[in-house]
Amino acid sequence: MRGHKQERIMRVLLAEEEGLSKSAIAIKAQCTRPWVILFLKKLEKLGLVKGTNVISRKSLIKYWRGVHKKPKSFRSYMVKEPLKLLKETKLDYALTTYQAENIVQHHLFPSRIDLYIKEEDLDKWHELMTKNGLYGKGNVRIIMTDEHVMYKKRKLEGLYVVSLPQLIIDLFDEGSVCEEAAQMLMKNV
Repeated sequence: MRGHKQERIMRVLLAEEEGLSKSAIAIKAQCTRPWVILFLKKLEKLGLVKGTNVISRKSLIKYWRGVHKKPKSFRSYMVKEPLKLLKETKLDYALTTYQAENIVQHHLFPSRIDLYIKEEDLDKWHELMTKNGLYGKGNVRIIMTDEHVMYKKRKLEGLYVVSLPQLIIDLFDEGSVCEEAAQMLMKNV
């Protein structure tokens, strides 16, 4: 199975509070119902789901970590007052890693701001960032990947943050002290 579709289905299963039908999962995961059925059967054989219900959210996150591919496409910028800029922009985004974790549980120092954007908005983001800062290694990293990573994002402290399951996956990807923060967040799953 293709990676993005698997991740979309797991993201929906983990981010939704109530059980969903296979058709509802397909709609929310933006993939076909046959893909959902096929992947749910695989997860059921692994003992992670029963039908469309997650048996163990922590075990499903561990499985997700094993199949997850870290995004490789990003751009870095040095921007003065990036949080103010993000609060004012009308462009779509979702914070992740250090800054998102700091908003959610206040464990990590927000040494860098990582945010997901839609690929089609890259030129607009580049223009905004270079108008307000410099292009190159800095304090803001814009990540271009499957836009479904923004599924169930929420607004906290005036900023958009990825869903808790997505944040956990991204923190584990980051490694080091972020893994400790991810383990702490896992207690809330």
